[in-house]
Amino acid sequence: MRTFNMHEAKTHLSRLVEAAANGEPFIIARAGKPVVKVVAVEAPSAGAARRVGFMAGKISVPENFDRMGSKEIEALFEGDG
Repeated sequence: MRTFNMHEAKTHLSRLVEAAANGEPFIIARAGKPVVKVVAVEAPSAGAARRVGFMAGKISVPENFDRMGSKEIEALFEGDG
């Protein structure tokens, strides 16, 4: 794995990130001491996709949901709570 000093990494960041995305991780060092390892982020698996609507029909929202607790919240803001 290749190591780059901070200045070199800043100068060539786009190229280095592209290489990391293509499976070539690298290390950035400060004063010769390794600080961070840059690796590609793995794509989420197909099973981890968002499942929209999977709770449909299993929960209910009260008609007054947007007003629930409004008096208590108002009192807290006005200092009466």
